[in-house]
Amino acid sequence: MNCKYLYIIFASVVVIGCKSGKNYKGTQVEVPNQFYFEEEIQPEFNTINTKDLSEDSINNIGFFNLFQDAVLDSLIQKSLVYNQDLNIAAETIIQSQDGLVVQRSAMLPSIGVDAGASNGNFQGVVLPQTQKNFYAVAFANWEIDFWGKFRRLNEAAKARVVQSEEGYRATKLSLVSAVATNYFLLLDYQNRLEISERNLALRDSVLQIIESRYEKGIIAEIDVNQAEIKRAVAAEAVPLWRRLIAQTEHRISQLTGANPGRILTSTNLLAIDTTITIPSGLPSDLLARRPDIVAAEQNLIAQNALTGSAKANLLPNISLTGLVGGASNELSMLTDGPLAWNIGGSLLAPLFNFGRLQRQVNIEESKTRQALLAYERTVLDAFRSVEDALVEISTLKEQLKARKQRLDASINAQFLSGERYDKGVTSYLEYLESQRQAFESELNYSETRRQLLNAYVNLYAALGGGWEL
Repeated sequence: MNCKYLYIIFASVVVIGCKSGKNYKGTQVEVPNQFYFEEEIQPEFNTINTKDLSEDSINNIGFFNLFQDAVLDSLIQKSLVYNQDLNIAAETIIQSQDGLVVQRSAMLPSIGVDAGASNGNFQGVVLPQTQKNFYAVAFANWEIDFWGKFRRLNEAAKARVVQSEEGYRATKLSLVSAVATNYFLLLDYQNRLEISERNLALRDSVLQIIESRYEKGIIAEIDVNQAEIKRAVAAEAVPLWRRLIAQTEHRISQLTGANPGRILTSTNLLAIDTTITIPSGLPSDLLARRPDIVAAEQNLIAQNALTGSAKANLLPNISLTGLVGGASNELSMLTDGPLAWNIGGSLLAPLFNFGRLQRQVNIEESKTRQALLAYERTVLDAFRSVEDALVEISTLKEQLKARKQRLDASINAQFLSGERYDKGVTSYLEYLESQRQAFESELNYSETRRQLLNAYVNLYAALGGGWEL
């Protein structure tokens, strides 16, 4: 059998080769036709295949256009450049891309060279005189991917690249959300500190008036004690908010990849618009928009391919080998002498392995089922997080409206109660209670406003964001 005939045989083998295992054909997912809380009706459910999804229907939402805050935008931009977790995720992409190149090389022939020289009088027997030997050969080995083992591994490596890219997007989404929520928390704490400092100044002023009246014998000492207690309570709040402000600034600094430091803000929490509109789109859009969902499906694709590769290991390995070179007693004749060559093929089939290869197939099949369950869980988590954010926004809007009414009423009641106390119409306890309610209403209003802003951030994250890698 000459080389040409042998080549034709193995070329034919390559052409008719097939892949072991099943091709990934998408996943059937049951999705609602709309988010039920947004429409306040019970939705209908449709079953779609993930292979039918198109990114053309995905509406990108510009995060930097939501709140119109230059400081927040600057902090987010810094975090996208310097955050360590995000840069670690970027390195994972590089690793997966290099892994794909390595895997692709396994489908190509392995080519090498070998050369050597020796001098001696022993070659199985003792020779009467020394003899020199020189040789140089080039050799190649190529395992034919007849059963698709390497193609399946290549398919898995491609999926791992996409999975790492989506992991990077998920990290970016989480990072931007963390910067925004901590920024709004910082503004909330700063606003509460300002409220507490005003309250402390008011308590100082009231205490001076009470002490003056007590010295004139107008009121009893108990009124002075009560004023001192209220003043001390107000004083306790100031260092509390200062501590929380500093700790929040430290978290933001870390998120932006910097050492702990001050965060200079240029706006007040109450100045940020809370009438924001974020289109939620169709629930099916989440399957292609959310990076965690896409990453989970890519993990399923990779695992399906690994199952096929494991099945291919049950079948014979077919290899081509070749060698060409020369040998001589004289170095100068190494290239001028006759050429030595050899070409051949081999078939290596597993015979007895005590079920090891089949058990590995069973393991990979179990991992594939596990990956499918993880994907389905991720989809359910995504739908839940969107619905949670929608109900959060809706109810917080109502709550904020009620707390604004309470705030306006309590501030007016505090003013009227102060006038009544000055005229001797009401007791000091009533005046203190009106002050407490006004102070509490301001704090609660600030907290609810911050919660509503964070709810918008949560919805944005739940929808999968709107920036590109």
